[in-house]
Amino acid sequence: QVRLVESGGGLVQPGGSLRLSCVASGSMFSIATMGWYRQTPGKERELVATIPDGGRTNYADSVKGRFTISRDNAKNTVYLQMNSLKPEDTAVYYCNAYVSIINRYYWGQGTQVTVSS
Repeated sequence: QVRLVESGGGLVQPGGSLRLSCVASGSMFSIATMGWYRQTPGKERELVATIPDGGRTNYADSVKGRFTISRDNAKNTVYLQMNSLKPEDTAVYYCNAYVSIINRYYWGQGTQVTVSS
């Protein structure tokens, strides 16, 4: 089992920055591909960024060059640094863990990010 708890969301002005954190419980964090997704009302959840253990990061085109995903396996934590935020980045952001050896996905409860002046 993997339990995920996000934090760091909030209200920020356009052009501002936020850093989201996701702390994972359980022993599988170090082998999981971690990711951030986001969802707005009436739309499907979409991938923002992923980071496998020791592998290459992957970003949605809409956030490339502005967002950075990173992980600290010693702290069981994954981060999403979001810079140059735009109103269209407003969404609920969800942390995700995918453990390939058991083909299981785990989700956090989500954290609201609102970009508005």
